[in-house]
Amino acid sequence: MSQKITLNVPLNRVEGDLEVRAEVEDGVVTNAWCSGTMYRGIENALIGRGALDGLVITPRICGICSTGHLIAAARALEMIAQVEPPPDALRARNVALMVEHVQSDVRQSFLTFSADFAVPAYRNRPMFEEAVRRYEPFKGDTAIEVIRETKHLIEIIAILGGQWPHSSFVVPGGIVSIPTVADLLQCQLLLRQFRHWYERRVLGCAIERWLDVRNAGELDAWLEEREAHYTSDLGFFIRFAQAIGLDKVGRGHGAFLSYGSFDLPAETRAGAPTAGARLIPAGFARGLQVHAFDQSKVAEHVAHSWYVDYDGGRHPFDGETQPWGPGVPQQKYSWGKAPRYDGLAAETGPLAEMIIAGNPLYIGLISRGGPSAFVRQLARLTRPCTLIPAMETWLGEASKGGKYYASPGEIIDGEGFGLMEVTRGALGHWVRVQDGTIRHYQIITPTAWNASPRDRNGVRGPMEEALVGACISDVSNPVELGHIVRSFDPCLVCTVHTVRRGQTLGNVAVGAP
Repeated sequence: MSQKITLNVPLNRVEGDLEVRAEVEDGVVTNAWCSGTMYRGIENALIGRGALDGLVITPRICGICSTGHLIAAARALEMIAQVEPPPDALRARNVALMVEHVQSDVRQSFLTFSADFAVPAYRNRPMFEEAVRRYEPFKGDTAIEVIRETKHLIEIIAILGGQWPHSSFVVPGGIVSIPTVADLLQCQLLLRQFRHWYERRVLGCAIERWLDVRNAGELDAWLEEREAHYTSDLGFFIRFAQAIGLDKVGRGHGAFLSYGSFDLPAETRAGAPTAGARLIPAGFARGLQVHAFDQSKVAEHVAHSWYVDYDGGRHPFDGETQPWGPGVPQQKYSWGKAPRYDGLAAETGPLAEMIIAGNPLYIGLISRGGPSAFVRQLARLTRPCTLIPAMETWLGEASKGGKYYASPGEIIDGEGFGLMEVTRGALGHWVRVQDGTIRHYQIITPTAWNASPRDRNGVRGPMEEALVGACISDVSNPVELGHIVRSFDPCLVCTVHTVRRGQTLGNVAVGAP
């Protein structure tokens, strides 16, 4: 028997902006649709404003990764002005952005994702009581510690940028604040304290030991090597996720995209995993075959989006954001557009970064079982292991003092783009300036990639595709769908929510009692 269910509760437990519809037949998902339920008008609001106004407005797009939007906006203007920030400015930018990554990765893993392990749907599982003790919202031991420790970590951005979220310390050519030696020492202390907690509570070992895990067999051996590994939150995640089969669901298209991020400053001791100028390399992978990234191959489709139609897909420099008026065609179902790379739907985020960088553990896991909700979340949970050492290096190098700004001059005419990896994956800003005024602005966020609707060829977006084939034990409480969706860490925030009366097929609270 075929059934249709709709999930429109806050799927990321932050705000309600994503609706997922699934068609289930004999307990198996046969089709899925991801709908962004709001119109993002910020791009159009920027038209006619001064060239620098994007530095203030675009960070308000998201209260979780506002530093990412700020740096992307600055990079687009730096391309127009043809200016390069000094090495110490790059260090400060990188550290601030990495703090945003790490804070969100840990919070998402234990306050959003692992909270599903403590729902009544798993009350008969042997590890359920321990999951409740660790992850029950606002009560679990780990949940409480995560809130406390990440709160202190984010102070680093406040020291470097004056506030968080929505700081404005990044400008074309560098940063406007010059940290003192005392500031940098305080940042080092905060990072050292967080690292100690992350190693003790999350990993159960030193970061260096985790980075030695290079394949699926070594992962199994690591788990059994010491009791501290087995009982750590990482160890518990591995055991619980595999016990409920998260390593067998959420495959998706198997295509991955990374814009690359964290420019390497001159004369730094931090090194990239591949030859290149960025700590996180750029690339596109179909399966495990990695290709060089070419931003000209990015395009957005609107055939199934609530925008005025145009033929095929358009590059962001040619894109339009014109909301559809009355009489919306039936096939349109989302305020999100459908980004594609070289015509293909691709997922982005920590797992994509690991694949593009050639990380042997994740290459091995994908080779053994393919992409899954388990490996996607594992990549997010352990990404801090690659970021924290670089942060320590750059804070140490910057403590010697240096130049933090190079004047870009007046920004009058030109077009540029700022592409980078933020917390959830590939973020791009494309801007055109004429006579000192913004004439065109287009933004593609990571969740626009991951939660995209179908394109003009009817190809499902990455999250939609990942849901197909999932087995649902209880259609009135499809917790399995919540695991898959949350493994992408969806975020569609700070916009105008819209609903149409009478169109909801039914509501279920994922993971509810």
